[in-house]
Amino acid sequence: MVKEELLSRLAIVTGGNRGLGFETCRQLAMRDVQVILTCRSAEKGEEATQRLKDAGHAATFHPLDISDPTSIQTLFEYVEAKFGWLNILVNNAGIFLDPRHEGDNHEMIGSPHETVATTFTTNTLGAYQMSQLAIPLMRRAGYGRIVNVSSGMGQLSEMGKGFAAYRISKTALNAVTKIFAEESQGTNVLVNSVCPGWVRTDMGGPGAQRTVEEGAETIVWAATLPDKGPNGGFYRDKKQIPW
Repeated sequence: MVKEELLSRLAIVTGGNRGLGFETCRQLAMRDVQVILTCRSAEKGEEATQRLKDAGHAATFHPLDISDPTSIQTLFEYVEAKFGWLNILVNNAGIFLDPRHEGDNHEMIGSPHETVATTFTTNTLGAYQMSQLAIPLMRRAGYGRIVNVSSGMGQLSEMGKGFAAYRISKTALNAVTKIFAEESQGTNVLVNSVCPGWVRTDMGGPGAQRTVEEGAETIVWAATLPDKGPNGGFYRDKKQIPW
């Protein structure tokens, strides 16, 4: 198959059909980035992609179940065949399965094993495999930016009680960031974690402090860093925060 010529940088955004994911796609597209929007639902993904196209942006949809290694592999086979390279990966897709009242339950120790395992598979292992497959394509392009959408709830320096599954998955995701950042030194592939803050999404709820536009701002900043930009850091509001 003939590789498709790009007029701009190419990005994959996981969980791109709504909330932070869609806003990240929109803001990247406004910066002349060609976006591959991914999510599990073909119907919702196609609808979201069409909204970007209707606004005059270059966007493509590809189905992705971030918890399924075969689905991830299929996505990258598509990218390899159609484009042959990649510039930006935003690992945004994530789940929060811990009961919302869990932090106040003094009788509960941790979260159920199944909840931890399921959350870890989606929030950490999915991003791990996505990054593994993305980095060789980025090195080929001579420019790569990986943004792992993390959370302050994963900070070891401010670790609290409750919500163990989500906290553990985000702490481990930060470890993925550090490892791949170190392994990408000198290749112009920059890997960083971003805490978008408490955002008004389906996960964050209507009482959250930030709009999706505000939440996506630092994600897009990290996804479009200049050469020799920061690598292997954890950021909120474009400022580094403790691990």
